[in-house]
Amino acid sequence: MNEGAAGSGQSGLGPRGSLVMSLTLSLLLGMLSLLVLFPAAEHLRSLRGGERADATLHTSGSCMIGQCRVEFEADGRTVVADLPTGSGGGKQSVGAAVTVRYQADDPQVVARDEDVGGGGAALFAWMSAGSALLFLMLSAAAAVFLVRQRRKAAAGTGVAG
Repeated sequence: MNEGAAGSGQSGLGPRGSLVMSLTLSLLLGMLSLLVLFPAAEHLRSLRGGERADATLHTSGSCMIGQCRVEFEADGRTVVADLPTGSGGGKQSVGAAVTVRYQADDPQVVARDEDVGGGGAALFAWMSAGSALLFLMLSAAAAVFLVRQRRKAAAGTGVAG
């Protein structure tokens, strides 16, 4: 058994490691929210006024990360288009009927009608942003703890000296 580690009374990352970890998580969640999820939700909202069509799920997968495709008729031709990141409906099987909205000038830009309010991307964007704030507050608490611990240690060495 390692006497130094067992006798130190410290376990886990310690205050400095916790501070770095919390700041890193806060930064990553904030970037996910700002750079991926909020733009995905805005893209879904931009299709609110799009043309409406009945479609079938052509390829199923994780629709939230953009791995689903739909097939529908637009201007007399069959279109197979990818659903954008943030779409719902991932639990539906191939051939399921869905209603989509698409841009009249580019039918490849499509979203499920249920998602044009922002879909799951909007929900996850707010959850990610809230988590980023939580980890930012944890970082602040860890920083305050670290400063107090240093001051206490400095005061203890000053008195004993």
